[in-house]
Amino acid sequence: MLGIIGAMDIEVEGLKKAATDVSEQVISGITFTSCKIHGKEAVIAKCGIGKVNAALCTEAMIITYNPDLIINTGVAGSLTAALAIGDIVIATDLCQHDFDTSPVGDPLGLIPEVNKIKIPADISAAERLEDVISSLGINYQKGTIASGDIFVASKEKKDFIVSEFGAAACEMEGASIGQVCTLNNTPFAVLRALSDSADEGSCDDYPAFCKMAAERSIQVITEFIKMYY
Repeated sequence: MLGIIGAMDIEVEGLKKAATDVSEQVISGITFTSCKIHGKEAVIAKCGIGKVNAALCTEAMIITYNPDLIINTGVAGSLTAALAIGDIVIATDLCQHDFDTSPVGDPLGLIPEVNKIKIPADISAAERLEDVISSLGINYQKGTIASGDIFVASKEKKDFIVSEFGAAACEMEGASIGQVCTLNNTPFAVLRALSDSADEGSCDDYPAFCKMAAERSIQVITEFIKMYY
């Protein structure tokens, strides 16, 4: 079974429209949709925005459905001039840019429970997603995705995340999903289409391009299921 998590309706509704044999279950206020997509078993959930909601959803999904792979799909802010709005970042690893116990001597961003700053995503899943994106002719980059409970909309914060973590994109859920998956020995991948440039223009760009970027991510996940799952 493939688990798919998005933070917002717009990030999962296209997948639900393609689903058959649908049944739903509500756990901790989150609706989990068991279904088939192109004949393949899947469970889809909208976790809600932010790391706590994402972690709650991921743990419930793993305990209840035991998926073979969890993919976090959706939109993100761009942290690199090499990519444009609508392009895609596939996570090689993820970090929490707002996790900071450095005053007591830890490196910035260190997650004690996994003893890592950057949590690696599943290599095989990332490679398969890369194959799919290449076949669709979409521009992309593999790299670090940084998560935090902040909608990044300033050059100062953007530059901080790039300088400290070398990230290619920022969002609000992926690293917490990765942390939960790692602690449960569940393979995971994170795929994000860029909706804005994570600077002062983001408050205009995000509402203008969020739907397009979310649909781009859904296109990739749908093709991934057809080709590899």
